[in-house]
Parts: sequence; structure tokens; C-alpha cells
Amino acid sequence: MALPKAKQDATEAFLAQVTLPEGAAWASAARKAALERLRDMGVPVRRDEYWRFTRPETLFERPAPEAEVFVADEEPVFGAIDRLKLVFVDGVFDAEASDDPAMDGVEITRLSQAAAADIHWARELYGVLEARSHADVPRPLAALNSATATDGVVIRVTGKPVRPISLIYLHGDRTSDAVLHHLVRVEPGAEVTLLENGPAAARFNKCIEVDVAEGASFNHVRAQGRDHERRAVTHMFARLAARSVYKSFTLTANGVLTRNEAIVEFTGDDAVAHVAGAAMGHGAFHHDDTVFVTHAAERCESRQVFKKVLRNGAVGVFQGKILVKSGAQKTDGYQISQALLLDDESEFSAKPELEIYADDVKCSHGSTTGAIDETALFYLRSRGVPRGEAQDLLVLAFLAEAIEEIEDPDIAADILSRLESWLARRRD
Repeated sequence: MALPKAKQDATEAFLAQVTLPEGAAWASAARKAALERLRDMGVPVRRDEYWRFTRPETLFERPAPEAEVFVADEEPVFGAIDRLKLVFVDGVFDAEASDDPAMDGVEITRLSQAAAADIHWARELYGVLEARSHADVPRPLAALNSATATDGVVIRVTGKPVRPISLIYLHGDRTSDAVLHHLVRVEPGAEVTLLENGPAAARFNKCIEVDVAEGASFNHVRAQGRDHERRAVTHMFARLAARSVYKSFTLTANGVLTRNEAIVEFTGDDAVAHVAGAAMGHGAFHHDDTVFVTHAAERCESRQVFKKVLRNGAVGVFQGKILVKSGAQKTDGYQISQALLLDDESEFSAKPELEIYADDVKCSHGSTTGAIDETALFYLRSRGVPRGEAQDLLVLAFLAEAIEEIEDPDIAADILSRLESWLARRRD
């Protein structure tokens, strides 16, 4: 179907500024195909169904808005955890600041190296899951990423590495406009934990495509940095084979605009996928979680748990869909999105969806928005707890269901300490 003329004109004007990177024949073909997908979809506009709650312009228009570099006054998240560190500064890999990527059970290569090779397994995954996702919902900024990304990591997991792989994104230039694309293939029976943290750039567009093979396990925990003025759009694409496990948790604190998309597809029976997030926003903060889970196999379990705490005019958005295709019997799908508004100026918009074409399933969804429970607050205060501390305890209790989705207790404890610090700073 042809695009409306205004959208087509805006798309062509934008594409005139886009230059495709060079690479091996397969990489060039994948990038050209992604650019054509973007041309067919058009750049996102507020009238698009899945963009009506979030203004997309500043996530792709050029030049990118500037963002002051935030200087943190605490140890970086995951700092106490033994991990293999891979560092990017304003979207460019920093080999000197990174660890030696050699580790038993895993092969790690830079995307730039893989894309320059005539033969590499990355050709079987790069842009593939992104392209598949458009059958249900257009994701033009993901196609833009596949077309233009030149850096990232390509990870093939063949065993059970003893340390998590940690991607660290540092922001050093107030005008930086970073694009990263990562690939992860988890081979049959293998297991890996991937950590991400840091603001990355003034504006950040990132895609991760994850292929989890039969009986494999992928755990992902992400902390999006405290820079107040940063903008980010991220996509996590996951394809799950039989008896595989995929778990992802995201903590977001601050940032003027963040849009996180998670796209999960079950292609094998008896697989499990949990996607969760906790967001803490204050003032000029707009946070959008958009999730699409497709059940195309039998006896699979999906779980979506998203919690947002908003104050001083902050805005939260959740759009989540569970699609159960014909034949995906015994599906167990659960979805909950909740917002805690700490004042009358903040707002939360939710669009939960179920679309079911199988007759033997268990699916549920729900969304709630509310304020602090005054009865619980009174109970704590009557026992000598100061009002600010009492309110923080209730906020942490509200976020607990999302934090419980983190597999590793040490990582969960680190995330909890970050939330406590954020609340204490706002209380002061």
C-alpha cells in the first residue's frame, strides 16, 4: 500500500541524508534490503498506531539533539560483579578499555570485522529477525539501524561461560549520535548472561538480534544510564527454539526520551520467555515500553511484567501484545503493566492486547495506574518510619515483582541498590 504523500515526502527527504556503509557482499545486500524496508514503511510519525503515545521525530531526525554529559557520583552498575567487559564510547568500540574477549564457551567478534568477511555465520542472522518482525508491526527505526550500523559485537555461545558478558556504553560527546547492532547466537544446550549499562550517547539507536537454539538459555539484564538529556530507541529481537529459555530485564532511570521495544517469537515447543522492566522517572522523562510476543509453537510460556514510578510530570507508556497463532495449543501467556504516580502531574498510557487463534490456552493481561496506598503509608508512619522513607519502602514493594524476574541474586541485589539510591536522591 502506498504511503500518504506527506509521509512519503518526509521519508525520501530523510533517506537522502543516509549513506550505507561498505562491507562484504552479504552485508551490503542486508543493508540495502533494510533500507528498502524503511522506504516501504516510511519514517515513523505520531499518527502511526504504535507511535501515538510517543513523538518519534527526535529519535531519527538530523541533526540529533544535543545532550550534556552526566557525571555520575557513584560506582557504575554491575561494578562489583566479575564480568567480561566490552566498552563502547559514543557508539565506537574501545579496545583499550575492554577486556580480552577470549573466554571458554564463547566466540566474540566486532560487527565491523564480521561484516567485512565473505564467509561468516552473522550473515544468517543480521537483519533477519528485524525483517521478520515487520509482518506484524512496522518498526522503521529498527530497519534504519540494520541499514546503517557499522559497530557492535557478534557473539556465538557454544558452552557455558563462567562470567557474564558486559556491554558498557559510555557517553563522552554532547553531540554524539550512536548506532549499534549486536548479534547473539546461543547454540543448543549453551547458556549465557549478557549485561548492558550506560547512557551510550546523546542519541542512541541499538538493535540486538538473539537466536536461542534448542535447550539453550539466554539471560539479559540492562541498566539504562542516568544522563538526564539522553534519547534512546532500542530493539531486542529474540527467536526461541524448542525447550529454550529467554529472560530479559531492563532498569531505566532518567533520560528525556526512551523507547524500548521487545519482539519475541516462539518457533519451538516448550520454550519460556520472560520480559520485564522497571522505570523511574522524574520531570522531563518519557519512557515507552512496546512489547510483541508471538506464540507459534505448543506449550510455551511468556511473561511480561512492567512497572513504572513517575513523579513531577514524568510520562510512562506501555504497549504490549500477545499473539497466539493457530496450533499454538497449551500456551501460557501473562502480561501486567502498572504505574505508580507520585503526584497529579505525571501520566501513564497503556495499550494491552491479546490476539488468540488457538482454543486451548491460558492468557491474561492487566494494567493499573494508581497512587501510594495511604493506608499502608499511615501504618508505616504510625510505627515511627519517616514519611519519605515509608514512601520509598512502598515504592520498592511495588517494583518487587519486576525485580524478581532477574535470575542472578547478585545482579538483582545490585539493581535494588540502584533503585534505593535513586529514591533517596529524590527524597533529599
